[in-house]
Parts: sequence; structure tokens; C-alpha cells
Amino acid sequence: MTGKAVAGRASTGRRERLRAETTAEIKSVALALMATGGPDAITLRAIAREMGMTANAIYGYFPTRDDLVTTLINDVYTALADAVDAAWGSSASAAPAARIKAWAHAFRSWALTNPEGFRLVYGDPVPGYQAPDGGPAPAAALRTCTGLAALAAAAWPQAQEHYGESRFTWSDFDPGLLAKVRPAFPDLPPAGVALALRLWGHLHGLVSLEVYGHLRSQLTSPDKLFDEELTQLTRTLGLQRQT
Repeated sequence: MTGKAVAGRASTGRRERLRAETTAEIKSVALALMATGGPDAITLRAIAREMGMTANAIYGYFPTRDDLVTTLINDVYTALADAVDAAWGSSASAAPAARIKAWAHAFRSWALTNPEGFRLVYGDPVPGYQAPDGGPAPAAALRTCTGLAALAAAAWPQAQEHYGESRFTWSDFDPGLLAKVRPAFPDLPPAGVALALRLWGHLHGLVSLEVYGHLRSQLTSPDKLFDEELTQLTRTLGLQRQT
């Protein structure tokens, strides 16, 4: 390889590295702006101003604000799904109650570490945002839903005594969700899928209050409240004798 070719490859590598670094900074600044100014604070001009770039320069990375928001949502969902999937996988040999608690703690830990991302996907929508066809991040978002179905499936042998009598049918659920859940958990009935969403409501409610700062003004130990809620939840599911 000639010296000119080596130099060209090095130059290309630098450009790619700088582009990746700038892209990461744009996304970081966007989330920081949202944290301080709300969802409508995410504009390409505001980000460019924060970074000392021209508006035209930032368009070379994200042609529109919605392109940036779509990328952010995809990143957030993927990071969350990775975190809870890792917790679920690492607890594979544990009893269902312990696995549910591991998943729940991973969800809470991720949310508290990434409050801006949590607010982006579970808080107020970005005004005027138009998701691309199929949704901003259907695969990553459905991975989290499939994880919740795994919780329900693990608890179902005991939980069906309390949740088995249900009016839910398959037609009550989004086809995209069922396309992921039913092949993965063929024995889980519609009532079991509804249970997965109930579990989501239990976990999301307390975590959301904590992320938005409402619990800190009410008590000094949100950890204890979350732990006791999980213990009560597993008891409700009929898993009280498991650890």
C-alpha cells in the first residue's frame, strides 16, 4: 500500500470518528435541552447554538428535527431493552419472583440513570413530531413488551388462579405486539398478556413518580417503597413462597 493510500485511509478514519463524535454530542445536547426546557426545546437551531455550529452544518447530520427525535427514541428504547434483557438473562436460574424483581430493578435503575431518555419515550410527546411509518422504534419498543410477557409467563402457573378468569381475547391487543409475544410464549393466553400490561402499570407508576421528582418530596427512601411494592406484587401473583 502506498503512502498516499495509507494517508487517505487515515483521513477517512478521522472523518468517520469525528462524525460519530459530533453525532453523539448532538444527541446528548438534545436530551439535555429537553431536560431543562421540555420536549419542545429540541430544535436543530438550539442544538447548533449550544454546540457553536451553524444551522446548515447540523443539517448534514440530521436533515430534520424529526429525524433526530426518531434516532433518539430508537437509541433510548434499545438501551432500555438491553438493560432489562441482561437482567432477565442473568437471573435465568432463579425462581420467578426473583427474576421479576431483577427485571424490575434493572428497569428502575436504567430510568434513574437516564431520566431524559425516560421522559422522551414515556413523558410528554415532542410537539409536532411525526414518527416514520411503523413507529419510531417498533422493534426495540416491542422487545421491552416481550420482556414483560416473559415476566407474566414465568408467573402464570401460579398467577392464573387469580387472573385466569378474564374477558380478554386476542383481538384486544395490537397485532404487532402479538406477533412478538405469541411465538415466544405460545402457552400464554390473552389473560396472561393482559397481566404483562398490569405488571407494566405497577412498575411504571412508581418509577415515573421518582423520575419526575415527586417521591423525594414525600419520603426519604424511594428504594424501600419500590422493594416493598415488588414484594407485595409477587405475593399477589401467588409467588410469596419463592425467593
